[in-house]
Amino acid sequence: MESYGADRREGEGEGEEEMVAPEGSEMRRRSAAAAAAKEVETREGNGEAAASTMMSMSVERVFEGKRVPGWREQLTLRAFVVSFVLAAMFSVIVMKLNLTTGIIPSLNVSAGLLGFFFVKTWTAALDRVGLLKKPFTRQENTVIQTCVVAAYDIAFSGGFGNYLLGMSERIASQTTEANDPQNVKDPQLGWMIGFLFVVSFLGLFVLVPLRKIMIIDYKLIYPSGTATAHLINGFHTPQGAKLAMKQVTTLAKFFLISFAWGFFQWFYTATDSCGFQAFPTLGLKAYANKFYFDFSTIYVGVGMICPYIVNVSLLLGGIISWGIMWPLINNKKGEWFSADLSPTSLHGLQGYKVFISIALILGDGLYNFVKYTVTSLIAAVRKDRTSMLPVSDDEALITADRPLSFDDERRTELFLKDQIPQPVAYGGYVLIAVVSIVTLPHIFPQLKWYYILVAYIVAPVLAFCNAYGCGLTDWSLVSAYGKLAIFTIGMWAGASHGGVLVGLSACGVMMSIVSTASDLMQDFKTGYMTLASPRSMFVSQVIGTAMGCVIAPCVFWLFFKAFKDIGLSGSEYPAPYAIVFRNMAILGVDGFGSLPKHCLTLCFVFFAAAIVINLIRDLVPQKVARFIPLPMAMAIPFYIGSYFAIDMCVGSLILFVWEMVDKAKADAFGPAVASGLICGDGLWTLPQSVLALAKVQPPICMKFLSRQMNDKVDAYITTIS
Repeated sequence: MESYGADRREGEGEGEEEMVAPEGSEMRRRSAAAAAAKEVETREGNGEAAASTMMSMSVERVFEGKRVPGWREQLTLRAFVVSFVLAAMFSVIVMKLNLTTGIIPSLNVSAGLLGFFFVKTWTAALDRVGLLKKPFTRQENTVIQTCVVAAYDIAFSGGFGNYLLGMSERIASQTTEANDPQNVKDPQLGWMIGFLFVVSFLGLFVLVPLRKIMIIDYKLIYPSGTATAHLINGFHTPQGAKLAMKQVTTLAKFFLISFAWGFFQWFYTATDSCGFQAFPTLGLKAYANKFYFDFSTIYVGVGMICPYIVNVSLLLGGIISWGIMWPLINNKKGEWFSADLSPTSLHGLQGYKVFISIALILGDGLYNFVKYTVTSLIAAVRKDRTSMLPVSDDEALITADRPLSFDDERRTELFLKDQIPQPVAYGGYVLIAVVSIVTLPHIFPQLKWYYILVAYIVAPVLAFCNAYGCGLTDWSLVSAYGKLAIFTIGMWAGASHGGVLVGLSACGVMMSIVSTASDLMQDFKTGYMTLASPRSMFVSQVIGTAMGCVIAPCVFWLFFKAFKDIGLSGSEYPAPYAIVFRNMAILGVDGFGSLPKHCLTLCFVFFAAAIVINLIRDLVPQKVARFIPLPMAMAIPFYIGSYFAIDMCVGSLILFVWEMVDKAKADAFGPAVASGLICGDGLWTLPQSVLALAKVQPPICMKFLSRQMNDKVDAYITTIS
């Protein structure tokens, strides 16, 4: 969201807070703000035009006459009540995505929009009866979205579609190795909640000391965090509030369309290979290689949110892998790997898919980590504040000699005001790590304390890599780092000591830290742009994480009981990563020697390629670099397929055409349309689960066959009729 409402004058606006006396150069700023507001008032046009006008102006000048609440005032009971409701809703959405494709988009914008709608409705009702005591501020709005994001993230990082489900007997029965009792642990609500409470809070402390470097010095974009901040800032101006109501109406309209479309599709899915999601839109051969449009409104919406370069990178990655590499490698079946292996075996084609994608991701992450370290050391030696990032809010370098804009100056001042003390960050990490090291072996006896200690020593490095990548691309690739933990720690433990279960549980520890850290940094970016205190952001994250540790396991338990075929290949909820994670743990205890032929060589090639691509992006001019694909994004379809990338590119195409026709409306309503598509399809899962629990099956199967196969089916039907 990149549009704002305008037309804010001092002393006007429902629910405006009391102003305070200006400090320092505040009189100059206030005069400028008044002049800016007056200029906006003279402009003609509707709310969308006024919102677009605000984009070219200083945002913070519009809010100059408003007091910024203290960090404790930003934390309200109503904010956390609304957060709990939204967290439950988004947890259902994320759980469905987790158990189908495993790709989870950032839903920050949706959380900010719905948070505004619910609290604004609440405060309007109280105001009518004269009971409104505290106005609704953009800082409180930011607290809501932070809490919601922290809660629904547990639905992903909790491993319900990968490592945690991979421990179960249901997944173990699909493998031929390590399915003995010491390598199996079935999901139970009690131990899942306990495990999440032990491991989920560490990530909140790991990157807190780097928040200034990531947000202010490096000026990482964090696209969803930035979009959410634009959205929230726009809501809390008079014109923005009117626009927000129109956006909510638009969101509701597309929510209903998406929900109805999900309901309509359900009628044609009598079996898992039926329905629109199995529509060979590009032909049967392309369908067999994962190239098709599956009519998923949720991923069309995701495509409208993600930057164009991310969606193009995804499609390019799918073409390179599923269009070229995998068919060529599959032709080597019987030569490079056994022809008798199952499709999910990491000793076969699946091994190439998983490990080459991980090589790309690690190459990209390592390059940026080394780059950060080197540039930080150079800056320390030269006392030079130059930032040399591949992506920034500004195409120019940020230097000490270059003056900050008014917005940056104001935001930086308040962002650094409420410091989170370093002893709290370091001490909190050490304290929770000690508790975790003592507690986890009681949940998983095979997981020794020294395995956990090593994971906690390495975690900060991987957390930085993920937070940095998320700041560039908006993709949190925690599963890649989780796989690294599976392989290394599982290999260390060995098969005879429950190495498979050790690897999967260590993966859970690593994923929880890395995922939570990147989410917190994303929320710091939103808080920075809305003047929300880092302390209130941190407290909101803690409370949201605690909510998620209860809500997510309960939602998963509903799915697990409603759909008896969760985790089975070809089912509606195949949870593809559960079998991948378990197979990777099995491969880890066997070592690199069990990888298929030339797999390790190809991994080195793609690892180097990721580094070279990043280096080129840094060396060429920005106008060229913005067309160079992102290795992190390219890696994702390597092991999932291209169908979701096609959906997302359709979303990008819709947004691109819309921007060409009417950019102001596209900027104002694009995120609302995308959020409606995501929420509608995601929430259809809830009634679908209820229907499954009630044993109500869809009445129709829509399936597509080749001409030859259709002739055979017709002939067979004729013979039996």
